[in-house]
Amino acid sequence: MSFIKSISSHPVTATTLLSALLLVACGGGGGSGGGSTDATSSQILISMAATGSSEPAASDSTPASSEFASTQVVQPVFHLAPTVLSEPDDSDALDNTASSHALPHVQGLSGYATTLNTTRLTVQDISLAHALEISGQASATPNVGALATPSVVTTYTPAQIRAAYNMPTMPSTWISLASLQAAQMGAGQTIYIVDAMHDPNVAAELAAFNQKFGLPGCTTNMLGTASLPLPTASSSACVFSIAYSTTAGALTTTPPAYNSSWATEITLDVQWAHATAPLARIVLIEAPDASVNSLVAAIQLAARMGSGIVSMSFGANEGSWASTIDSAFASSNMSYLAATGDNGAAVSWPAVSTKVLAVGGTTLSYADSTARTETVWSGTGGGISAYVATPSYQSSLPGFGTPARRATADVAFNADPYSGQYVAVISPGSSTVSWVSAGGTSLSTPQWAGLLAVANATRVQAGKTILGLPHTMLYAQIGAVSATYANSMLDVTSGNDGTCSSCSARVGYDLPTGLGTPKVSSLLTALGGSTTASTPVVSSASVSGVTGTSLSFSVTASSAHPLTYSLSGAPTGMTISSAGVVSWPSPMAGTYAVTVIARDIQTLLSGQGVYTVSITAPKPPVVSSGSISGKTGAALSFSVAVTAANPVSYSLRGAPTGMTISSTGTVSWPSPVKGSYVVTVVAQDQKTLLSGQGSYTVTITAATQAPVITATALTGVAGKVLTGSFTVTDPNGYAMSVSISGVPYGMSFAVSGSTISLRWPSPVTGSYVLKIVATDMAGLSSSTTLPITIAAR
Repeated sequence: MSFIKSISSHPVTATTLLSALLLVACGGGGGSGGGSTDATSSQILISMAATGSSEPAASDSTPASSEFASTQVVQPVFHLAPTVLSEPDDSDALDNTASSHALPHVQGLSGYATTLNTTRLTVQDISLAHALEISGQASATPNVGALATPSVVTTYTPAQIRAAYNMPTMPSTWISLASLQAAQMGAGQTIYIVDAMHDPNVAAELAAFNQKFGLPGCTTNMLGTASLPLPTASSSACVFSIAYSTTAGALTTTPPAYNSSWATEITLDVQWAHATAPLARIVLIEAPDASVNSLVAAIQLAARMGSGIVSMSFGANEGSWASTIDSAFASSNMSYLAATGDNGAAVSWPAVSTKVLAVGGTTLSYADSTARTETVWSGTGGGISAYVATPSYQSSLPGFGTPARRATADVAFNADPYSGQYVAVISPGSSTVSWVSAGGTSLSTPQWAGLLAVANATRVQAGKTILGLPHTMLYAQIGAVSATYANSMLDVTSGNDGTCSSCSARVGYDLPTGLGTPKVSSLLTALGGSTTASTPVVSSASVSGVTGTSLSFSVTASSAHPLTYSLSGAPTGMTISSAGVVSWPSPMAGTYAVTVIARDIQTLLSGQGVYTVSITAPKPPVVSSGSISGKTGAALSFSVAVTAANPVSYSLRGAPTGMTISSTGTVSWPSPVKGSYVVTVVAQDQKTLLSGQGSYTVTITAATQAPVITATALTGVAGKVLTGSFTVTDPNGYAMSVSISGVPYGMSFAVSGSTISLRWPSPVTGSYVLKIVATDMAGLSSSTTLPITIAAR
């Protein structure tokens, strides 16, 4: 971190100058102080050069005295991407998880924006630079420094950050939450935001942020001179309290002076602590100035207010003086977090304290449902302390070993303003909301504060005490156990924040990012919170149907307890039953994204899935066509082939007399008549009443070949049984009738296929002639004779 020193107007010696203390809100150095309206804008700022050490710079070689350090006043430094963003859409206002399924906002940079230093940049600076560019006075642009090398700014919503880091899913409604679900949102816990100076619009900015992203609104109150400790935080709603601290750490009704840089710091701290723990109580403590003395007093005031998490997005060059005020972090019922700095490898106070969780920064890359990737943000602080002994919890760091002294960072979170996060800013005297992309370890810190608030809330639900100082649990119970470490933290292994030998990321612990960034759901379990009541899991699927046909499908959902169901984005007429069956009696053509919400009736946790319902116009039945042949006199029958979604009814058009069709699609013609006929078969869908048709060409030809009779003369002897046979066949395959005349008394006949057998038990002497006539169904006939001679004995 390249720190900035404040030089007062009275004469100082070189020794005094070199040992001056810097206190900054995290970011690096450079940039304006926010204009002439800022209370401390007359300060002279000097940027000190790096020490050139192979390790990150720790502090000045000459320690400052605690008395001198506590009276120094400097400007805050943080980072904004150098452009005012277009306003986010309202998708999250309608569904607070909507943007988690969308890509982050990307906005290009050009012109004046490429000349601005992101350090301590404010909306006023950006607006002034834009105005000067338009007027042709670009050379007068304030806060010009290192060029803004990226050409685009990527900015994430709260829903996208929650999805990227696997935080508990926000409920679809903030009313009547189950106790565990409220705990997963931080209910019952307090986050103290300690900053200097005053932001008069912080409540309005928070309200705009909440409305835009579907976060719960907060009841705002001024603490004034309230008696301490404060009442227990609400278990079901967000309360935002604003407190003004005196230099001695007492409550007052007099607000500090406004400062545009500190005001930006304040609002980003408040908004992102709330986005991470939406139901936690937020207490903003504004110190009257940016001296170490006043900020330490404000930190001690937080402890007197009651247990909670203290978020400190500021830093100063470490020095031996820090040990004299380390008791400010001694309260056992508090957790303290501080930013490691925002101008590259360096060690800063209060992050260097062994009682403070030091939060570093990364550059985030994330898109809908894909695993996030992170590298070291080049601006993040971190290093080995020159003064503070190695704490016991850092005696053996994974992949790093034992540092010579206290090592920072402990953990990390997204901090790059070019992979930044939305912040709403309202300038004094205005009601217009400007949207910016914020970064810096100033942004990482309140989000880790929110995570610890959620961890405390879930621990309370599990009947456990709050964490207090979390270092031992993070290092010994998580970092030292490889499986738990891999499951709970993303180990950042690429990127660097400087050129020193330990400035690069590595497997395991490293100085820029500590143990890494959180996999929140698993981390909460590792920190001892109760996660037994899991959110219901609702599947997503695609469903198709047609207009005019009732649609019905069952939702697939899993939960430990019975569920109730509701729909969001459903078309008119679509409903869901208590059993999770979706019905739509009269579907309309179109494609619909319907969100099914399943709520556990015991825990009141809810999950959701999206069903894509596609409704198309129904298709008429498809009737095949064909050619059928037959012959006169032979009954004709054939089946019609039809493809249809529903049962159909049949009819014929152009059919000859006597031809019919059955309910099953069988065409019959008992007595075909010679000729060629084109018969149309019509099939009508009984539900949609749509019809389809096919044509059958029916050709009936006349039979030309008469039946064939084959008979051979028979001889016999009187009184002795006579047997014989003849055959009758029809070349057309028709059925026939056969008549036999001249039959003597006692002769009988039997038919088997085409053979007719005769039998005469007692023939009588004489000569006989049987006349045989065969007639087929077509009316064709033939005849022959069968002579029989019976001789006497």
